[in-house]
Amino acid sequence: MKRDVEENLARSLTAETVELLPFLPYLLQDLWELGSSPRDMIALIRKYVPLSGDVKFLDLACGKGAVSVRIAESLGVEVYGFDLLSEFIEYARNKAKEFGVERLCHFSCGDANAVVEVEQGYDCVIFGAAGNILGSPRETLEKLAKTVRAGGFIIIDEAYLPDDFSNDDVKYKNYEFLTRRQWLELFSDCGLELLEELQNVEDYDFDSDNNAISARADELIAKHPEKRAIFEGYVASQLDECEDLESNVAAITWMLRTIDN
Repeated sequence: MKRDVEENLARSLTAETVELLPFLPYLLQDLWELGSSPRDMIALIRKYVPLSGDVKFLDLACGKGAVSVRIAESLGVEVYGFDLLSEFIEYARNKAKEFGVERLCHFSCGDANAVVEVEQGYDCVIFGAAGNILGSPRETLEKLAKTVRAGGFIIIDEAYLPDDFSNDDVKYKNYEFLTRRQWLELFSDCGLELLEELQNVEDYDFDSDNNAISARADELIAKHPEKRAIFEGYVASQLDECEDLESNVAAITWMLRTIDN
C-alpha cells in the first residue's frame, strides 16, 4: 500500500498515524456502522432512485459493509463495495451471508482512487464518511461523478462549518472543513444538483462507540505498552471528532444527481 494511500486511509478513520492501521480492525471490532446511517441512505434511495430493472450501487470505502448489506436487504438491489482493509471486507462478506444477501453484495479490496477509474455506469454511488481519501472536495465530487451513468445519483456523508465558524474552532485538526456555501458552489461547478440533505447525528450513540473503542485500546495497551501513545491518541481523536459533530460542525447526508456526465 502506498504511503499517501495509507495516510488518507488513516485520516478517514480518525487515526493520526499510519502506525495505527494494523490495529484498526481490533479497535473497531465492536462497531459495524462506521459513521454512516444506512437508514437515512435507504430513505433517500427510495425517494429518488428508480429501482426497476438492473439497478446497481457502488459503495466506496464501504468499511464493514453495513450500508451495502442494509441496502441490499431492504431494496433487493445489487451493491458493489470496496475498501482497503481486507479485515473489513471479510467482515462485510460474513454479514452479507448472515443477512441472506450474499448474492446481491459483492465486496472487494481496493483503493478508492483506482476503483473510480474502472468502475462506471452505476445508478448510484455512495461515499459515506470517508474524508479526503479521493483528494480535495472538488476532486472527490469529480471522481464520484465519473462512476455513475448520466443522470445518476451520488450520496455523500460529510460535515460543514457553520457560517460563523472557522477551522480554528474545530478540535479535530486532520481535516479541512468547508462551509455549506462553499459546498453548494462546488456542487454547481461540478454539474451536480442537490436534491435533499439530512442532518444525521441527533440520535447517534457516540458514547457507546467511544466506550467500546476505549476498552479495546486498553486491551491493546496491555499487550503493546510501548505503543500506548498511539492508542491513547486514537481515543482522543475519536472524542474530538464526536465533540465537533455534536457542537462545532454540521454533519450531513447529501443526495445529489448528476446534470452533466
